[in-house]
Amino acid sequence: MHNFSMWIYSLICDFFLVRLNLLYKEYLLTSMGEAPAFFADSLLGDFPNGVDLKSKGHKTAICIGSKIYVIGGADHESTAVIGVQIFEKSSGEWINPTVLGTKPKVSNGHSAVLLNGDRILVIKGNSKSDGCFWFLEVGTPFIREQEKTHGNEVVAWSKGVLGNVEKPIVISGPSGVGKGTLISELMKEFPSMFGFSVSHTTRAPREKEQNGFHYHFSDRSVMEREIKDGKFLEFASVHGNLYGTSVEAVEVVADAGKRCILDIDVQGARSVRASSLDAIFIFISPPSFEELEKRLRARATETEEQIQKRLRNARAELEQGKSSGLFDHILVNDDLESCYENLKNILGLTEGVKTAHKTYPELVDLPVEHLVSKIDQKILINCGAGEYQKASDNMYVLDLSLLKGGAPGRTRGLNLFVTNPSTDRVNGDNQLS
Repeated sequence: MHNFSMWIYSLICDFFLVRLNLLYKEYLLTSMGEAPAFFADSLLGDFPNGVDLKSKGHKTAICIGSKIYVIGGADHESTAVIGVQIFEKSSGEWINPTVLGTKPKVSNGHSAVLLNGDRILVIKGNSKSDGCFWFLEVGTPFIREQEKTHGNEVVAWSKGVLGNVEKPIVISGPSGVGKGTLISELMKEFPSMFGFSVSHTTRAPREKEQNGFHYHFSDRSVMEREIKDGKFLEFASVHGNLYGTSVEAVEVVADAGKRCILDIDVQGARSVRASSLDAIFIFISPPSFEELEKRLRARATETEEQIQKRLRNARAELEQGKSSGLFDHILVNDDLESCYENLKNILGLTEGVKTAHKTYPELVDLPVEHLVSKIDQKILINCGAGEYQKASDNMYVLDLSLLKGGAPGRTRGLNLFVTNPSTDRVNGDNQLS
């Protein structure tokens, strides 16, 4: 407790130093009027990284190397979302980058903090805690890959989510191995714990198929653009139509408090493994190739030509699934009941656990006027309403030490808790998520 109290005390001291620096800078800006672009370097030069610069139009500026990222104001494509511009100090030019991800809506004010040199935390004021934390990625591996694809500057938004979710499950295996039966058993025994992502396709809906339930039916041009923008975990062309699993489709299942199951082929699993999705990869194998052929023929639903095609594909998938190191677990389905029990053990499903025990974070209102300070992986947020109000009033600590995910999906693992340094009472009961 003593060490934690000292840590809070150091945060408060740093907070006041930052605040004094900000007040001085605001005084200089007020006395000079709105600063022209060529003053950007001198104004930002002695601002420590991770401190927001308030200016007209609710904008913040973060300096990373030779670039200044200006966040706020109207987006060049839509006035309803927060815009992003880059000022290149070496050339003196303004750049409108390609902006990927779901863009946060414009708010009355926000603060910005640099994290690890590759992403910026943006905290929207006048918002609840389930919608106020956003990450602007500027140098992550995803961004570097997208810049190669687009050939220009790229940034990407990712919504921050309090708390964690269970890892999605990728299940692969050749046709006829029993994947569908195993998944059906999981859904039957744990009806509120698991969910399926809804795939996208460019083919036309069939009779009684509902958009958003059976598939997300999409125009080919739209889906191709979203594939280029990195919004799909995996995709394939089948009989001239595109099929794929989007990042958003998986995130929606997690947002509903369920664990997402992806039933995809080996090639799709390879694509998911190369993405930012942190998942468990399971390969279902038959006891032998001969047994697999026997099961396929026993279904009596396909022609000999179709069976031979499935067998050729199955042989290739078995070779890849067992030798590539792609999968975390390989289950041999020689007996359905024992294979199902092994699957449950892998997923940590003990006897008697039938529902997901998900704790939803308490919602907190963050006002427009707030100040931030960063130490290590923790952000101190002071929500005092007045300019000279005590820093100990309405203070929160945002812990970012367990971050997972990122663009083009959500950034999860944020932990928010309240502290009151004036009374030195900080413990687990203060935790908000």
